[in-house]
Amino acid sequence: MTNTVYQLTLVLGDEIKARKLAKILSNLLQKISNSILYDIPISKKEVIFLPYKASMWDCMESVWQAASADPNCDVYVIPIPYYDKNADGTFGELHYEGNDYPSYVPITSWEEYNLAGKCPDVAYIHNPYDNVNTITSVHTDFYAKELKKYVGILVYIPYFIANGDVPKHFCVLPGTIYSDKVIVTTEKEKQIYISELKKFEQENHCEGAFGKIEDKFLVLGSPKLDKVRNTTLDSLEIPSEWINILKKPDGNRKTIILYNTTIQPLLIHKEKYLEKLQEVLEFFYEKKDEYTLLWRPHPLMDSTISSISSDMSTVYGNMVIEYKKKGFGIYDDTPDLHRAIAISDAYYGDRGSIEALYKETGKPYMIQNVKVKIR
Repeated sequence: MTNTVYQLTLVLGDEIKARKLAKILSNLLQKISNSILYDIPISKKEVIFLPYKASMWDCMESVWQAASADPNCDVYVIPIPYYDKNADGTFGELHYEGNDYPSYVPITSWEEYNLAGKCPDVAYIHNPYDNVNTITSVHTDFYAKELKKYVGILVYIPYFIANGDVPKHFCVLPGTIYSDKVIVTTEKEKQIYISELKKFEQENHCEGAFGKIEDKFLVLGSPKLDKVRNTTLDSLEIPSEWINILKKPDGNRKTIILYNTTIQPLLIHKEKYLEKLQEVLEFFYEKKDEYTLLWRPHPLMDSTISSISSDMSTVYGNMVIEYKKKGFGIYDDTPDLHRAIAISDAYYGDRGSIEALYKETGKPYMIQNVKVKIR
């Protein structure tokens, strides 16, 4: 081709010869184009998912299912380890939950996947905190800033449902700042993120350092809502140890109350929150012939209470032991949130992501008020 181009430059003054060479050159270009289209094999995209808490996998699952069904994608689920944090900010115990995911999810070990060598096209994360969380930290190799060194497109999917609003501090966490794309559920959320991130850039004199802000946020809904809609009673496997707890003395099914306790009100009310919790457990113990309490504490409840006070940790630990011992309810600390949502008849507890998910079911729900006595 190079010689043809050169010959063409020599005969530009001769229209007939120039046309002949131009036609030859055009045919060569067409052959090259066809070869690119049909002879070069299509390179698959490598897509990885980096969850850390198995109980939060639902915020990724429907995206993983779509990617796995795409023949042009090689997909890996790589649960990453995380540490508890000590009161002084140092790392404590290391946790890895790779064995706690659904059996249909193939798991790749974080120690076997060579991130720097593979340089995946897309990586999904659901932990936005990196080093700024006082309770836990994912392994430092998987901080968003580190991932950006080896990943083509970094996508952050929030592990929570914003429920119509987004706390401002969530908008400027490392996962939001360093990710190329952030998935949000509503246009209102998107505008809050954009507004807060612009303020952050102005205050820190780094305008444009993290890409065009308006293009970062995608209003695509939440995989957590997909999971709620797709989980039915027929698809559930109920643990055998739950069966008798769910039945009345006459053998009929009790009314099942999903009791959800979260971290935010605990941090605000501290000891008062534990008093409320004790009151709720005592109330449902008295009503045990009619109701089954299905208690799901936040996955980081133990770690959070321990970081606040050792005395509170002892009180809470004894409360959990006593609850399990009495056997009138279910203590559900499994990763399967959606089983609890599907099997229950009503919701009682704190505001948050689970409350927002529960609304999707159309079943009744009531928000817990720490300041108000049950009776």
